Amino acid sequence: MRLATAEINLTALEQNLARIKKIAPNSKVMAVLKANAYGHGLVTIAQHLQGADAFAVARIDEALALRAGGLTKPIVLLEGFFEASDLPILLANNFETIIHDEHQLSALEQANLDAPIATWLKIDTGMHRLGVEPEQLEQFYARLKATKNAKRNVRLMTHFPCADDTNNEKTLSQIQHFSKLVGDKVEQTCLANSAGIIAWPDSHGDWIRPGLMLYGVSPMLDSVGSEHGLSAVMSLKTRVIAKRAIPAGERVGYGGRWQSQTATQLAVVAMGYGDGYPRHAQEGTPVVINGKRYGIVGSVSMDMITVDIGAENDLVQVGDEVEMWGENLSVEEVAQCAGTIPYELLCNVTPRVSYQYIKDKK
Repeated sequence: MRLATAEINLTALEQNLARIKKIAPNSKVMAVLKANAYGHGLVTIAQHLQGADAFAVARIDEALALRAGGLTKPIVLLEGFFEASDLPILLANNFETIIHDEHQLSALEQANLDAPIATWLKIDTGMHRLGVEPEQLEQFYARLKATKNAKRNVRLMTHFPCADDTNNEKTLSQIQHFSKLVGDKVEQTCLANSAGIIAWPDSHGDWIRPGLMLYGVSPMLDSVGSEHGLSAVMSLKTRVIAKRAIPAGERVGYGGRWQSQTATQLAVVAMGYGDGYPRHAQEGTPVVINGKRYGIVGSVSMDMITVDIGAENDLVQVGDEVEMWGENLSVEEVAQCAGTIPYELLCNVTPRVSYQYIKDKK
């Protein structure tokens, strides 16, 4: 009997990419695959994103894993390189790098390379994390254009911290600021993350870089992926491994956190924080068994969770499948119940969960 499983729907993934292209038809797509493709499996996800124009990762090890998996598309390092010794590796593997500070630019200028590397100059328009200051742009741009170690077409990018909130005018301000800074430079641009793609069409530059929405999850505040025409790619599933009759007044689980008010039945499911399920999921966080929602009770433990299925419930039996999030229960809702964000839940799925890649038969 298969227990904790992350079922990855590759048809949904491909449909999400098609949806993204429909929203921004004039932009090339840089598919963001960092953090093991948001917990979905780096290489396999990349292999099923043939319609993407490039991939983006956070670190060089992720990029090397893609090349080892046979992926030949351009790969952009979103944090750039960290050591000068990385530069020959970038060149040998046709990696493209972000340049966001003086340390990186100086290392690139001083390197002894056999050919130039493709670069993206990141401008800080308000995120205040990575990127050159607006007043540094002209100097950095001129130096990148001048060095023999960078390809002549220096692409320009920025990042949005508040694009998920359409009531926040900061994103519009950033778009306008970026446009003014770029001026008449004839270079390719990339501004929009997933939220920018959905909510800020003026940010659809030559490139867009979808991340979360590729996996069917909404990047916007207070919404779920289906509201934007997206389909959940991951369904986290397990099985019922026991049923218990509980008298009224009994306390359940570590610390006796939950007490039954009436006689009821509990379904014990094989899932816990050892699988990446959030330990702080509150009482009543839903799961789906046989098409019906039930709420979890008691503390989430390492390997098991208890679910109140009600008295005299013969519809739930040992061995039945339990959906913790996925096609029938959005990861956005589970994240809200656990006081966290969908990104964290997806990325926290642990190695002991089995991955099963499927395609719809439709």
